[in-house]
Amino acid sequence: MPQFTKKLFTDLAIWMSMLGIIIGICFPPFTVILGFDPELSFSFSFWIICVIAGLLVAGANYMLVNLIIRKPLITISEHMHIVEKEIKSATYTGDWSGCTPEKCNIDIDSDDELGESARTFNDLVSALFRSHEVEKAVSEFSKALSAQLDLDLLSKKALELLLHHTGAVAGLVLTNQSGEQLITANFGLRHPEKIISSIHIHKAMTEKKVISVKLPEDVLVEAVIADFRPKEVTIVPIEFKDEMLGIVVLATASEFNQDALWMIDFFSQGFALSLKNAMIHTQIQQIAALDGLTGIFNRRFGMKRLNEEFSRAKRADSPLTVMMLDLDHFKKINDFYGHLVGDKVIISVVNETKKILRESDIIIRFGGEEFLVVLPGISVENAVITGDRICQKIEDHEIRNKLDIIKMTLSIGISCYPDEHIDSTDRLIQYADNALYFSKDSGRNRSTLYSEQLNIQ
Repeated sequence: MPQFTKKLFTDLAIWMSMLGIIIGICFPPFTVILGFDPELSFSFSFWIICVIAGLLVAGANYMLVNLIIRKPLITISEHMHIVEKEIKSATYTGDWSGCTPEKCNIDIDSDDELGESARTFNDLVSALFRSHEVEKAVSEFSKALSAQLDLDLLSKKALELLLHHTGAVAGLVLTNQSGEQLITANFGLRHPEKIISSIHIHKAMTEKKVISVKLPEDVLVEAVIADFRPKEVTIVPIEFKDEMLGIVVLATASEFNQDALWMIDFFSQGFALSLKNAMIHTQIQQIAALDGLTGIFNRRFGMKRLNEEFSRAKRADSPLTVMMLDLDHFKKINDFYGHLVGDKVIISVVNETKKILRESDIIIRFGGEEFLVVLPGISVENAVITGDRICQKIEDHEIRNKLDIIKMTLSIGISCYPDEHIDSTDRLIQYADNALYFSKDSGRNRSTLYSEQLNIQ
């Protein structure tokens, strides 16, 4: 239909007026057909009356259209202006509270095209708000993770955010560390170690794709607070540049909707980058902390750990023992066999010593062939027994070099806290060193507990 102006209601008024005039002109001939007096029907005054009546009807229709249609259209327009204004403001202020669906949605009171227009407008507002919420969540996720380099804390934070934004009620994070799958975060699942051997975990890692498993209603998952029946479990591989870094497992009491799946996809990408950074940071820390030959703590980092254990022992009023170990006649090994064999001997002695120590004990390469062992919470009696066992273990051990069998011994000095004269780690090490020299002077291949009776300066 041709337009006279660029205003819909002005065009509507023109068309209705034209229609009223046409109806007024065409009405008199119809009255003749209906039996009216032709002379009256075709009189000029009757023509004028009919045209006026047609215009009045057109005007009435125009008023009804204004009352019924114009107001909803104005409402939609006003809400559009409000949304436009809020978007412009929020773009610079970051405050989107004025553009929530509750504030910007239009009340729908009809099922026709106008109602559909209002519904579409509301859907657009909801989509806009949801888009911002997703953007905000992804930004929050990225900021929270990028600031965290500790692998365990990073995994826990990532899992916390994933649970919050996807509606999952339980989950865990597995990370690949030195070829081994380790649980670095868990929420809501008992016995999470059983999940590692799941065929679905293996499939997700092998195929490098998200796997969703719909569970039967009779499957019960043990949770921390209460047991629940999950509807769906989603397994998300965390991959960075074709390198499999880990797995995220999420369980929900109802199926994940499309929004949740999108959030999982967005978050997994950000988590992969942060996880890779944390792994690199951990590797760098390990390189900085470990002795390059033996893989145990170097002196700098080992002393830091000793200070931490000493502070803990003082706070808890618990015992702390240190042992100073030194290989006997190691220079002869180096001179006769060479430094490569000497390195092999050092590595072998460290490995054999570890077999005697507990998992919580700390062994530090203090010098070339000198080692410091930190034993938290061990009594004086047990410390002496441990020292003797280490000496015996090394004495019994054989190191093969081609056709030769190399035998080694070591001497040990022991000091224990609490002792009335020990007020620092320096004094603790000094006493252990004094006891070590007593072992050397007493024939080697033995351990000695420091006491004032040694009279070693």
